[in-house]
Amino acid sequence: MDIIYLSGLKVDAVIGVWEWERRIRHELILDIEIGSDLSQASISDDLRHTVDYKAVSDHVTQFTKESRFKLLEALAEGIAQEIMRDFPVKWIRVKA
Repeated sequence: MDIIYLSGLKVDAVIGVWEWERRIRHELILDIEIGSDLSQASISDDLRHTVDYKAVSDHVTQFTKESRFKLLEALAEGIAQEIMRDFPVKWIRVKA
């Protein structure tokens, strides 16, 4: 199993429990670890055989921008579900 690290991804989100928190956008810094079998990509040197981390970053940024979670835990779970659904990954860890 191989791991792709996306560290220090800056995203803006409306997040928080209290009304005053939800009136502004907050900059969050995410660290994402993605587990996947990248052996075919190492042989082929072809983007089609790996996890396109630019596409993952763009997807997470857009998802977070449009989200309205109250808790970071819920946002992290939402991000994990999105990536698991849309990309060829075996496991994921999201740290906010």
